[in-house]
Amino acid sequence: MALLLDLANIVGGFLLAVALLRMLPRVGDDLRRGADRIARFAWVVGLVALVTGGYWLIVHLVSGPRVFHFEIVGIGVGVALLWDRLTNRPAPRDDRSGSGGATGVRLLLAIFGIIAIIVGIQGLFTPDG
Repeated sequence: MALLLDLANIVGGFLLAVALLRMLPRVGDDLRRGADRIARFAWVVGLVALVTGGYWLIVHLVSGPRVFHFEIVGIGVGVALLWDRLTNRPAPRDDRSGSGGATGVRLLLAIFGIIAIIVGIQGLFTPDG
């Protein structure tokens, strides 16, 4: 279950951060194409992040030792990826304007995506007990 949360944080963070990552020289276009291929599964990643983050939040609230940042970030990733399905409004991460840049809410979500990637990688190397 913890591995699912970590992987959801990494993949979901990548999907959120692609607005910034595509600006990287030499690899930006490849990252954008990779994100376009898995973008149709963003709702699955969001659902996994939301469920596993909620599960670990409940476990740590009930039996301790404390709430960890892994589950908070996972819940945030899940809500961000499921935003259009939860609110029936277009997600801010979608570039429908054609501007191509990450500004405003898209920039905030992209920075949160970078943080989610880092937290997911940290979770892979953190012991569960």
